[in-house]
Amino acid sequence: MTDRFDVGEAMLSGIGGRAEAWRFIRAFAAEWTRPLRDGDGVDREEVRDAEQALGFELPAALREAYLLFGRRDDLTRNQDRLLPPRVLGVDERGEVLVFRDENQGVASWGIPLADIADLDPPVVVEHGEGWRPFLDSVSLACVEMVLTEVLFGSEYLENAAELPAELISVVEANYQRVNFPEYPMWSEPAEPVRWFSAPGQLLRLDGAGEWAWLFVRGRTADDLRRIYRLVPGDWTLGNALL
Repeated sequence: MTDRFDVGEAMLSGIGGRAEAWRFIRAFAAEWTRPLRDGDGVDREEVRDAEQALGFELPAALREAYLLFGRRDDLTRNQDRLLPPRVLGVDERGEVLVFRDENQGVASWGIPLADIADLDPPVVVEHGEGWRPFLDSVSLACVEMVLTEVLFGSEYLENAAELPAELISVVEANYQRVNFPEYPMWSEPAEPVRWFSAPGQLLRLDGAGEWAWLFVRGRTADDLRRIYRLVPGDWTLGNALL
């Protein structure tokens, strides 16, 4: 394990499909939490039982994600929740297979049933105003999920701050933009979410223009201190590590 792992460098060529998504998740988990191993995925029988109950097969990408890391709460359930296969269901309008819920139940992520036969279909998000586009594939949504769950995975190595425009510029100038598609904040669909990184440092910028929320995670306490020194924000959890 090394504190020099850089998400931006690891994703320099982007995520070109399911195989690249799973390779990235394996590498990221090994460096930021612990390596994936046998037993981290759900049993194939549980997936088959879920498909039988639903009356259709899961898209290949969602099935592969469950089988690879569906039992790893540190990658799937720190903040929001990847639903276990046994509780998968279709929304009340019968249009979307819901597979992930926000931690307070105010948002959900799913796959349109119109695309359910695709190997790696698009993902939509709902926050009380109808389903909206989120990301173009389940595999991308799984990468986003793992990044987000690890970002919020350690109360001692994470923090957040609301940034004015001048500090947004500091983040943009000092950190590598991760080659991951912009996607909408579930709570503010007009605002984009972007990821930035440096070795041992992971940053998510929610919003742009005159304001944004910055969420950060250090691989070590020293990594988090380096973020504080570059970005002198009003940190919600304080900056006692300085």
